[in-house]
Amino acid sequence: MVLPTKVLLAILPFFLQVTEVASQASGTGKTTRYWDCCKASCGWTKKISLASGANPVASCDKSDNQLSNYDAKSGCDGGGPAYMCSNQSPWAVSDSLAYGYAAATISGGSESSWCCACYELTFTSGAVSGKKMVVQVTNTGGDLGSNQFDLAIPGGGFGIFNGCTAEWGTPSTGWGKQYGGVDSRSACDAFPAALKQGCYFRFDWFQGADNPAMTFKQVTCPAALTSKSGCVRQGETPSGAASSPTWTKSAGAVATGGMGAAPSATDSAAGTDASSGSDSSAVA
Repeated sequence: MVLPTKVLLAILPFFLQVTEVASQASGTGKTTRYWDCCKASCGWTKKISLASGANPVASCDKSDNQLSNYDAKSGCDGGGPAYMCSNQSPWAVSDSLAYGYAAATISGGSESSWCCACYELTFTSGAVSGKKMVVQVTNTGGDLGSNQFDLAIPGGGFGIFNGCTAEWGTPSTGWGKQYGGVDSRSACDAFPAALKQGCYFRFDWFQGADNPAMTFKQVTCPAALTSKSGCVRQGETPSGAASSPTWTKSAGAVATGGMGAAPSATDSAAGTDASSGSDSSAVA
C-alpha cells in the first residue's frame, strides 16, 4: 500500500518523535562511587561534537583553578597538570533530588554517546530507595560493568588511580579504603575545604547507601550541571537556571549554586597528550 503524500507528511512528526525518544538510553543498573582526582576522560578535545560555546569537561590545576588547555596531560598520567575540579562534587537540591557527576559504561553505547550526556537515576535499593539523582557523565569507566554509574563523590575511594596525593597532598593510603573510601562522616572533617561538602553529601542526603541499584533514563542536562563542567553536547540546550538550591539535612534549601561557581580559567603551559584513557575506577 502506498500512502498519499499528504498523509505521509502528516504522520512524519510522529515517527520523528518516536525515533527521538527511542534513541534515549534507559534501563536498570547499579551504582558505585569514586573520587580519584584525575582528569575526566570526557575532558579531552574531539571526544564529542559540542554545542556552540561549550567545551570538554573542565579540568583544574593543583590549586583548583580551571585550565584553558583542554588537552593538558592528566595528573594521573606521568605528572601532568590536569586534575578533577572540586566543583564537580555532588549536591542535594532537595530531600529527594540531587545533582552530580559520574563515570559510566552504558549497554549499547560508547564514549561518544554518553560523554556529557545526563541521566536521571532513580534508586531502587538501600537507604536512598525512591530518591532521584541527575548526573552528567564526565568520565568513562574502563573497569565498569554494563549499565554501571560510578558516582563522583569525594571520599568515595581512589580505585585504581590516585591523583589526590599529587593534587591535595593526601597520603597514598589516605581517605579510607581504596575501594569504598571513608567509613564515617567525621572522616570528611579532615578533607580540603573544597571537598568537604561533597564528602558530607554521602552521609547526609545519600544516607551512607552502599552501591544502590537504580533505574536510569537519559534526560536534558540541567544548566546547573553544565555550568560547572562547561560541557554541552551538540544539539542540546540545558534546562533551568545555572544555579540551584542546595538542601542541607538540618536546614532545608539554604543556598543557590550547588558546590560553588566554576573556577577561574588559567593557561596551562604543559604539553598535550593525545591519549584518551579512562580515569575512572569502580567500587567493589
